[in-house]
This record gives sequence, structure tokens and C-alpha cells, in this order.
Amino acid sequence: MKKHIGLVMMSFLFTTILNAQNTNAAVGSHVKKAMVNEEISAFDFFIKGGVFLIPIAILLFYTIFVIVERYLYIKKTTKYNANLLKEVKNCMNDGNLEKALTVTSKNHSAFGKIINEGILTVGRPMSEVESNMEKVANIEVGNLEKKIGHLGLISGIAPTLGFIGTISGVIKIFYSISISEDISIGNISGGLYEKMISSGSGLIVGIIAFAGYHLLNGMIDNFTLNAQKSVLEFIQILQRPNGDKTK
Repeated sequence: MKKHIGLVMMSFLFTTILNAQNTNAAVGSHVKKAMVNEEISAFDFFIKGGVFLIPIAILLFYTIFVIVERYLYIKKTTKYNANLLKEVKNCMNDGNLEKALTVTSKNHSAFGKIINEGILTVGRPMSEVESNMEKVANIEVGNLEKKIGHLGLISGIAPTLGFIGTISGVIKIFYSISISEDISIGNISGGLYEKMISSGSGLIVGIIAFAGYHLLNGMIDNFTLNAQKSVLEFIQILQRPNGDKTK
């Protein structure tokens, strides 16, 4: 009898050990599977967003190109030389307009073009000189603003594309549920998070475009203010060539 009880106990212990090992193996398998799922690459994560990420990616590259290209162009074109007007004033006080034109022609900034136009119209009525200089300034502003309007457009289009991509994905998820009649949390949440990548990407591109738009416009506004100051100073040079404030 004791021998039989001992065999039963040994059998129970052996079964318990096997079950524990199987449980540990199953847990380890789930942990490894979770780790594999967590080790998804950024590219694979991006691809899960769907086809709408293709135009969003194109908008991202174009946005970066426009911001960098316009920033470098504006920074170079609107570089202000405080000594330019002083040199022009000295030349004009000496009656040497040719030398003044040479000084402005060597300055390749927008300010050089504005002042150069003023020198070319010297001798005409002050209103005409000022008007011509302002027209050149407006032309330069127009050149600076090229492509910047695209950023404002992208800041609205990119988030909309992302939202459309998410809505499209949700429609597909519920259509699959209606066909398979499998309303599991895993199917819904898994498909939904993949589709929301599209919305997140669209918002990021929109924010970049929006920030770039206002940054570049701020640089242009600063140039406009300095251009107005340059026109005023040049008119004052014509009105008071020797710095006589009583005239």
C-alpha cells in the first residue's frame, strides 16, 4: 500500500514539473514573440501607414527643400551692409554718380538694387525717385516670396491626407469585420494603430511646413522694414546732401 502511495506521489510530482516547464516555455515563447514585435524597424513601422504615406513623404521632402533653399536665398539676398549708404553718400557729395553706381553694382544684395535704382533716377522729382525705389523693393519682395506660399498650402494638405488615410483604414477594418464577423480587440487595435500612423505623419509634415512658412515670412518682413529705411535714408541724402537738417 505504501509502495503504491509512493508511486502516486512520484507521478504527481513529475506531472507538476512537466506542467511548470511547459508553462515557462509558453511564457518564454510569448516574451520572445513580444520582443520580436517590439524590434520592428522604423521603415517597417512607416510602411504600415498605408499608401497615403507616399504623397505625405513627397510633401515632406519638398517642404524641407523649399525651407532650406529659400532660407539660404533670403539670407544671402537680404544681407544688409550698413556702410553702403555711407559710401554712396560720399560719392554723391563729390558729384561722382558713376562711382556711386559702381559701389551699388558690386553689392549683389536687394538693398544694392534698390539704391542703384535711386541713383539712376537722380535729377527727377523726389516722388518719382521714391516711387521707383519702392517698385524695385516690391519686386525683390516678390522674388523672396517665391515658393513660400507652397508651404502654407502643404501645412493644410498634409494633415488632411493623413486623416483621409486613417479614415480609409478604419473603413477597411470594419469591412473586414463585417465579412469575417471576428470582432476581436487585437484585430481592431492592430489595424487601427497602423492606420493612425498616416495621421501622425501628416500632422508632423504640416507642423514643419507651418513653422517654415512663418520663419521665412518673418525674414521677409524684416527685409521690408530695412528696405523702407534705406529708401528714406537715400531720399534724405538727396534732400540734405551735406547732412544739413535745416533744409
